[in-house]
Amino acid sequence: MTSKVTYIGELRTSSIHLQSGAELISDAPIDNNGKGAAFSPTDTVANALASCMFTILGIKARDNNLDLKDSTAVVTKIMQADPRRISAIEIVFEMEGVLEQKDRTILERVALSCPVYLSLHPEIEKRITFNWK
Repeated sequence: MTSKVTYIGELRTSSIHLQSGAELISDAPIDNNGKGAAFSPTDTVANALASCMFTILGIKARDNNLDLKDSTAVVTKIMQADPRRISAIEIVFEMEGVLEQKDRTILERVALSCPVYLSLHPEIEKRITFNWK
């Protein structure tokens, strides 16, 4: 088992990661009857893509003695109405610490092979931008 999810009422859930005990609260978004007081379930999907890509980037960077510390990503989730689902995820990475174009190209290709990217439905548009400093 990975997690235990409990419905705590008022369109909120508490998810406990069983290995670590870490908790994640989700709340329905304002545009879907919620309070928008925490990540919505679809927010976590979009955020998972950026987190997964950073994890894969970090592994490859470490293997190549590169440091991506202080790199960031801004995530935007775009919803469609009928049926209500994620239609696109935009991620803009602001990347630190890699000077050589060859290394940048390798890292960008590796990031696009992360498990979340490959698991998302092909109809979800993935708009990924890497800005290297």
